[in-house]
Order: sequence, then C-alpha cells, then structure tokens
Amino acid sequence: MKKIYILMAMVLSSLAINAQQVLHLSTSNGTALDKYDGQECKVNVNRYLFHGWNTLSLPFAVSEAELNEAFGADCRLEQLVGAEESNGTVTLFFQDCKSGGVQANMPYILYYTGENGSKRLAKTAVVDNSASVIWFNVKGSADRIEMVGAQRHINENGLYGVLAVDNAEAKFVAVDEAKSGFYATRCYVKLDSGAEKKLNTMHLAANEVTGISQVVASGAKVDVYNISGVKVASGMSAEQVNKLQPGIYVVNGQKVAVK
Repeated sequence: MKKIYILMAMVLSSLAINAQQVLHLSTSNGTALDKYDGQECKVNVNRYLFHGWNTLSLPFAVSEAELNEAFGADCRLEQLVGAEESNGTVTLFFQDCKSGGVQANMPYILYYTGENGSKRLAKTAVVDNSASVIWFNVKGSADRIEMVGAQRHINENGLYGVLAVDNAEAKFVAVDEAKSGFYATRCYVKLDSGAEKKLNTMHLAANEVTGISQVVASGAKVDVYNISGVKVASGMSAEQVNKLQPGIYVVNGQKVAVK
C-alpha cells in the first residue's frame, strides 16, 4: 500500500511539473513570466492582427517557417536599424529581417496580409523573461530613440505606436491613455527628449543596406549624403564614415548603415 501511495505521489508531482510547462501567453494584460524563465514550455499565443503593419515582441524565438505558418507566407518582418531627423520630422528606418526569424523579446513590425482577426501561434520554446531594447542616436538631432516590446499592458504618455486605423505604412503616432495604451506583445517607440514629433517610416529590403567596407575601397575617399540626398560630409575614409552618428547614409549610390 505504501508503494502505491509513493507511485501516486510521483505521478501527481509529474503532472504538476508538466502543467507548469504549458504557457498560455496573454496578449492583453500580459503574463507573469518569472516562473517560466529559462524553461522549455508548450507556448500558446492567440494574437489579434490587423491587415497592414502591426508591432510584435514575444518572449521566445520564432523561426521564419513558424512565422509563415502562423501569419501567412506573405507576412513581412522588419527591425529598426536607424533614425534621422530633418525639419522636425524623424524618419525611422526599418529593414527586412524575416529570414532570421523572431528573437526573444526583440521589437519588430509585422506586416499581415490577411483579414483582421486572431491568429494562433503554438510551439515548444524556451521562455526568456529578459527585456530587449533597440536604440539609436537620431542623426541630425540631439535626441535618442528607443523601440521596446511591451510584456504587460502599459499606459504612459510620451510613447508612440501604430494605430490600427492608419497602419498601411506603419505610421507611428503619439499614444496616450485615451487610446488604451499598449497591450502585451506589442511594441512602442520613445524619444528621450519627450518632445512630440512627427514620425515617418522608411522600409528597406534585406540587402538594401550594406556595410561601408562593401562600397568603399581601402584608402578611398568618398562624399556622404543623408537619405534625403543632402551632402553631410566630403572626402571621408571608410573609417571616418563608420564614426559618424548612427543612421542610414548614401555612399557611392548605395545605402550604408552606421551603427
């Protein structure tokens, strides 16, 4: 009889452990992830997507094949690679990164070609509870811009997001409590200055931005332009270009990313 009790206790313990390894991720208010951190779990996510650009941040990695299965083969995934200000308008540069899939907690914009509705993503994955932030000094400004994924519902003034009613070009606008803030698994953009500015977006193909060494021969001197075609420097070496303020430049007719 004692052996039976021991076996029953072991079975119940095993069931409890297995139950802890199933994570139903809330995409509304967020989920307390501390107890799942570093664990391999069966993850279930039901995320509402709007036709057009959405923001996305998940506490686990997702491959390109898994993205296609969940959101359709025509979906697009892009990541912030730089920012530039001109005449009070900040242009955010996003580059195609779908081939690398989603990294845990990194912020992305996702283009969904289907009709508005909830899409299910289910897989076994290692949960990561750490926070990831992408930030750049804004070229042409003393400001700094951050893009962050929201792990919980956030109400805070001074943040920017993509509104569902105007998401054809991933237009980021100021969002306050009156617009419901940011729900979990979405992303927001923040300017360190706190100033309210107009934000535009530019979409770059995966191979559209190159490293300076790919377009400038060793020892060569080049003129450097901003994305609007205005010359910002003359006769610079590759090493000097790499020391410019982070952003997107045009060198020898090609877009170059300085990070």
